[in-house]
Amino acid sequence: MMIKLFVTDIDGTLLPIGGKVSAKNIEAVQKMIAAGVKVVIATGRMYRAALPIAAQLGVAVPIIAYNGALIKSSAGEVIHTHYMDAAVVVELIKFFEERGRHIQSYSGDELYVPEKNRYVELYESAQKVTAVEVGWDGLRERAEGVTKLLSISDNPNELIDSMNAIENKFPAQVEVTRSHPMFAEFMASGVSKAGAIKILADKFGVDNAEIFAIGDSENDLAMLTSVGCGVAMGNAVPAVKKVCTRITDTCDNDGFAKAVYDYVL
Repeated sequence: MMIKLFVTDIDGTLLPIGGKVSAKNIEAVQKMIAAGVKVVIATGRMYRAALPIAAQLGVAVPIIAYNGALIKSSAGEVIHTHYMDAAVVVELIKFFEERGRHIQSYSGDELYVPEKNRYVELYESAQKVTAVEVGWDGLRERAEGVTKLLSISDNPNELIDSMNAIENKFPAQVEVTRSHPMFAEFMASGVSKAGAIKILADKFGVDNAEIFAIGDSENDLAMLTSVGCGVAMGNAVPAVKKVCTRITDTCDNDGFAKAVYDYVL
């Protein structure tokens, strides 16, 4: 069946982390648009961190941000929002503060951190955003309208411990995923890229069999397995490659563009 809706992850898929979209990938996107295919960006990033990527494509596209907690057009139209429960946000902040682990919060498309540290500097550099330092009390005061919390650690055991503990404590209230080996992400239960794609598919009148998705990380798993055609990047984590029968080249080798020509155009 012909692909009518094409959904792509950003980091490690459309572009290398901290890099720019290649000319080949931009051309592939523009050719899809010209052929009548709707193209959507789906990312764990903030909306304002995804917007410059959309601008590089040279075409208007819907943006699924915060792993599905916000859907907003590149022109600024809000299509969908799903915030975390404020009481749960406060509990999660307490969890990380008591353990001396890093956590950052997203509200109103702003990035809030309890303090600036090397993890925040790493994140700011990669995402081209500036964090607002508000202290632990400041995080709690901003518990309303939170789309996502994110923990960063270069200790994989610590990160996995945090994810498991929160999944066990809030099994029906928090969605837990990982977008990078150092990033653990927490959203309201039910929030995912897959769920956001369903909302857009219904809006556009597109059947699931006509949807294509491509990605590389654990937060892409649900969307890759839920759509008609899911493709893993050549640099994808093992869990993603395991569930995809189609695997393209790596991000550095413009695997995105190759997938477009192989499966869509």
